[in-house]
Amino acid sequence: MADVAPVGAGSAPQPTAPAPDGILGIRGGVGGISCQLEELLRGAALLDELVQQLVGVEAEARRVKADLGSYLFDSYASGCAAIDAVAVSGQDVGRVRQELVGVSSSVRSSHHDYVQTEAKNLVPRMLRLDEMKMSGAPWVPGPDITQNVVTSIIPPGMDAGDIMRGLLQSPVVPGLRPRPVSIEKIDESIEQVDPSMAQSIRRLEQLHARGDGEIEIIQLDHDGSSSWMVLIPGTQPEAPDTNPFDIPGVGEALGYDSEEVVPAIGQALREAGAEAGEQVVAVGHSQGGAHAMNLSRNKAFLSEFDLRYVLTAGAPAGGISSEPGIAALHLEHVQDWVPGSDGRVNPDTKDRVTVTLNNDVKTPEGEDPGLGPGHRLENYAAGAELVTASRDASLVASTAAFAGVVGVGGAAKVTHFKLERAPLPDKRPALRNPNLPETRSVAGAR
Repeated sequence: MADVAPVGAGSAPQPTAPAPDGILGIRGGVGGISCQLEELLRGAALLDELVQQLVGVEAEARRVKADLGSYLFDSYASGCAAIDAVAVSGQDVGRVRQELVGVSSSVRSSHHDYVQTEAKNLVPRMLRLDEMKMSGAPWVPGPDITQNVVTSIIPPGMDAGDIMRGLLQSPVVPGLRPRPVSIEKIDESIEQVDPSMAQSIRRLEQLHARGDGEIEIIQLDHDGSSSWMVLIPGTQPEAPDTNPFDIPGVGEALGYDSEEVVPAIGQALREAGAEAGEQVVAVGHSQGGAHAMNLSRNKAFLSEFDLRYVLTAGAPAGGISSEPGIAALHLEHVQDWVPGSDGRVNPDTKDRVTVTLNNDVKTPEGEDPGLGPGHRLENYAAGAELVTASRDASLVASTAAFAGVVGVGGAAKVTHFKLERAPLPDKRPALRNPNLPETRSVAGAR
């Protein structure tokens, strides 16, 4: 890579990887590589501005030199000395300008090389045996293996979302296409709510246990005004076909951008009392995390509500691009295959941070392993506590953004809404009533 040190500096500017933070692997955010690369470009742009200023200084030196020529007859010796001094100064400024042009060019070259290297790092590769982490459930892979497998079967130029859309839009499986989703208010109460990341994830566990396609809307006091938290559960595999969070619901989240679930969440917010322009935080687990991220790119939703933050746990969100300025924190576990099921790596941007939990976990004795212990919400809640306590620059900025919306908690209004998907139309042929005379079509009568 082309690295040239700025004048007087000891070394070339280089992005640095975040230091390990216990079991937390941190990627993205203000301390991430991409943000540092942006700073490199910003530095190059500042150098370019300085170069233009020096061009102006050189031009002024030439004008002064020309103006001094008329004074030579008054004092030839001193006039020549003055002209020579101005000329030398102009040349010195020119040399500095040329050096800065070289530094700016080198910074841009370094930026290009780093970007190319990062792009190569995102291309899945064959993992070594010591890198292959299992989920903790028998024969269930971790996210890295899953991403490799999914990506290896995707044709060039396509991604998992393209494949998912193709499958879901196939006439062979019409039952997997999104259908209208309605909402029903189930209950409303005033509770003492701890809106921390960890406790919000634990509330998802309680919400999932309620089943039946429910979401939770929490109205929080934010400096005398209201902010809102939306909790969206993960997949409920035993649910009836009318539950939008059943297994086909994953298809709507990844293949159709949650086109029916997102408007239903917006309606639930309105019925809970949220007003246009008020701040919202969305928290989702697994499939629910994908729905939450789809809020961050839905223009109709964003035109009404000020979505400030999305927190996901064990969610396949790598292929979902949020609108600029919306912060997101993605919690993943090295033994959880679900985040890798879309074959995509979460973007490394200033607004998005991915935290990978690298501790070994096991399913508690006597419990159903489900999708593996890495996917358990309590595991992610414990990870969220570590995230909140971390002093890593990316996590400090991200958790501060979250806390800035939800506040410190206290008495809050909690409302549950049930989301219900329209049933499949009955396409069975109508049974003929034997008591009625048989009729023939006009064509058949000919």
